[in-house]
Amino acid sequence: MAQCLGQVFSKDKTFRPRKRFEPGTQRFELYKRAQASLKSGLDLRKVVQLPDGENINDWIAVHVVDFFNRINLIYGTMSEFCTEKSCPIMSGGPRYEYRWQDGDQYKRPTKLPALMYMNLLMNWIESLINNEHIFPTRVGVPFPKNFQQVCKKILSRLFRVFVHVYIHHFDMICSMGAEAHINTCYKHYFYFISEFSLIDHSELKPLKEMTERICH
Repeated sequence: MAQCLGQVFSKDKTFRPRKRFEPGTQRFELYKRAQASLKSGLDLRKVVQLPDGENINDWIAVHVVDFFNRINLIYGTMSEFCTEKSCPIMSGGPRYEYRWQDGDQYKRPTKLPALMYMNLLMNWIESLINNEHIFPTRVGVPFPKNFQQVCKKILSRLFRVFVHVYIHHFDMICSMGAEAHINTCYKHYFYFISEFSLIDHSELKPLKEMTERICH
C-alpha cells in the first residue's frame, strides 16, 4: 500500500519548518479553502481558479507558499538518495542542466551538485516568502509592484525540482509508494501555473511527456 509523503519523510530529516499562515487572517482563510477543495476530490483545474471576490495576489501568495512547503517535502524525501556522487550536477537528463545564480554568493551561473542546488533554492525561496516587503502579512499592506514577477521566478525554479526528481529518481519514488502523491502535487502545480500564465511553457519542455501523461 502506498504511503503518504508525511510517513515516508521522517521528522528528523526536515530541513526547515513549514511556512504557515496566521490563523484569523484572510490568507489563512484562503489557504483553508484551497486545502478543503483539494481534499474534496474536485477537478484540480477548477480548484486552482480564483474564487469570486478574492485578490489575485493573495491567491498566488497562498499557493506559492503551499507549493514551497510541499515541494520542499519532496526534496527532503529524495535527499538521502540524491548525493554528490549520484547527481554531481543539477540536471534533468542529458539535455537540461540548471546552474545556480542568486546575485549574492553566486553572482554568475554556477554548476553545482543537485542536492546543493536544491538546498540553496529552498533557502532562497524561504528568505523571499519571509520578507514582509515581498510577502506582506499585515492587513492593509499592499503587495509590491513586482510581486508576480518574483512569484514567477520562484515557481520556475521549483519546477526544476520536479524535473530532477522525475527524471533521475522516479524509480525510487515508485519504490517508496510516493508516485501518486507526487503526481497529484505536480498536477496541482501545473494547473495553477497554467491558469495564471505564471511560467513560459517553453520552460516546461523537460517534462512534456510526463505532463501529457498525468495532466491531460
